[in-house]
Amino acid sequence: MNRKNFTQTILAWYDQGHRELPWRRTKDPYRIWVSEIMLQQTRAETVVSYYERFLARYPSVQALADAPEEELLKAWEGLGYYTRARSLQKAARVIAEQYGGQLPADLDKLRALPGVGDYTAGAIASIAFGIPAAAVDGNVERVLCRWDAVSDEVGTPAVRRRIAARAQELVPHDRPGAFANAMMEMGATLCTPKNPKCLLCPVREGCLGFAQGIAQELPHKAKKKPQRVENRAVLLVFCGERVLVVKRQEKLLGGLFVFPDVLDENDPAGLCQALEALGIRAAYDERLGHARHVFTHIIWEMDIHALLAEHTADVPEGQWVTRSELERLPLPTAVKAARTFAMERLAKR
Repeated sequence: MNRKNFTQTILAWYDQGHRELPWRRTKDPYRIWVSEIMLQQTRAETVVSYYERFLARYPSVQALADAPEEELLKAWEGLGYYTRARSLQKAARVIAEQYGGQLPADLDKLRALPGVGDYTAGAIASIAFGIPAAAVDGNVERVLCRWDAVSDEVGTPAVRRRIAARAQELVPHDRPGAFANAMMEMGATLCTPKNPKCLLCPVREGCLGFAQGIAQELPHKAKKKPQRVENRAVLLVFCGERVLVVKRQEKLLGGLFVFPDVLDENDPAGLCQALEALGIRAAYDERLGHARHVFTHIIWEMDIHALLAEHTADVPEGQWVTRSELERLPLPTAVKAARTFAMERLAKR
């Protein structure tokens, strides 16, 4: 099967039926851009429930550019990888200032926007503007590695360039957007990471990986480093009808509110001492439970404790909030269990 036949066959398969996803019903560059950022490292099924709500709240580039960061992060809450939301807003401000609020129909200008790499630029360019640009995400990379039986490690720059060039060769000039969606659909539904449905694949006939019996083994990726485990004591510090939250500043969860925590300490006396270092005098109350959260490179094992403060001392980047205020703040999924405990305790006060 040659290049032309591969492209035509993939498009014909896509035209016969595919998942109905809301961002596939529009050519609006803004809506497509938002969907592509949301889809980075997140399953389409998860994104669907956020997509329309987010766009109803921020219907234009200017609305997104003007949004208070805390409000934006709250709207993003639950999607994870919050750097995406902050980059989205940075890019919206660039688009508003430099391009009159309209995404540029130019591959290089798209690629230069914050949070927009080669894949996202190619997806926006092809789907929204009909520019014959390849969009190579993990799904497309996997399809092409199997099709060409690429046995080299896919993370190396040379192999990435090779796959990108191959993808670009296949893009049809008349339907680049449909082809981008078709390739993503193929990787998501048939050419899956585990147990690919080769017998249902429309381009099985020309697939070298299938012919050699190695499709399921491909692509070859570098072994990931084992995730680091951090043992944290999460402190729910109550004072009357308020609980203490702090705004994180570092890259991981930066801009989001969490509860104070202490590494490698679970002794009640040690927890009280840690709070004293923040200027808070508190008495230990009880251990409420345990929670676990898995990040890309870190696993948090969290014991959740309740403490009772004498007064609402000033804490750097801290706020003493009521139950209703806590409900409105953007908190990461990592502290979802702790927030539930806090909400329950505050409801009883």
